[in-house]
Amino acid sequence: MTILRNVLFGVVGLFLALPLIVVAGVSVNARQSLTFPPQGFSLGWYGQIFLDMEWRNALIASLVLALSSAALAVLIALPLAWFLWRRYAPWANIFQLLGVAPFTLPPVITALGLLTFWATTGFYGQSWTAVIGHAIFFVTLPLVTISLGFSAIDRSLVEAASTLGGDDRTVFRTIVLPLISPYIVSGYAFAFVLSLNEYIVAYMTVGFTMETLPIKIFNSLRYGYTPTMAAVTVLFVATAAIVFSLVARFGDLPKLLGAMTSNEP
Repeated sequence: MTILRNVLFGVVGLFLALPLIVVAGVSVNARQSLTFPPQGFSLGWYGQIFLDMEWRNALIASLVLALSSAALAVLIALPLAWFLWRRYAPWANIFQLLGVAPFTLPPVITALGLLTFWATTGFYGQSWTAVIGHAIFFVTLPLVTISLGFSAIDRSLVEAASTLGGDDRTVFRTIVLPLISPYIVSGYAFAFVLSLNEYIVAYMTVGFTMETLPIKIFNSLRYGYTPTMAAVTVLFVATAAIVFSLVARFGDLPKLLGAMTSNEP
């Protein structure tokens, strides 16, 4: 049974990895075509991401958008999670529901809502609207992870600090913040990776005025297929793997994802 199970897991793993294997093979194709198996070997398509001005500008735009929107999402989620943890109010769950709702809805619904809002206010096409749009769309991720961090805190520590004369700001800075820092970092990492790969919300809020890597890929499809698109895909996957590996390395990934751990032997 063990051998059969290992074979089954191996087949499933290979099936899931096949698309990435094909894309990775195409990305090193020596010819300017999306053919597999690759005809020759060349890493020039990876270099084009950084050397070609259009691809480099798209990469910079994607990084700026992902870094900024993830930071804004954390800034929104942190005080909200702090309030929900500290205050016992029956209406407080409404704010938690509002924080989770954008991510649970289909992306096109959120994108259409943002498009309508920015077009009505006259700010459609501004690059900062994509930052706000992504922050709203991905605020669920840091909200969930930070809320998990708060739920793991022993409230007696906070009560003891308050008894010794610490106000809310001091207690948060000296007790709470060090305990929830891994959850803040993980929430930021999740929002960053997904923002880096997101297309619909960015396109619906800024159109072609800010060309991120996903938008650049779709724009390039109108002029043909090049292995550079496959190289960008491999870069996305590698970035996600590195970020999540770091989260798993320096934090308890199952716990950060909400899995309950048991102290029983």
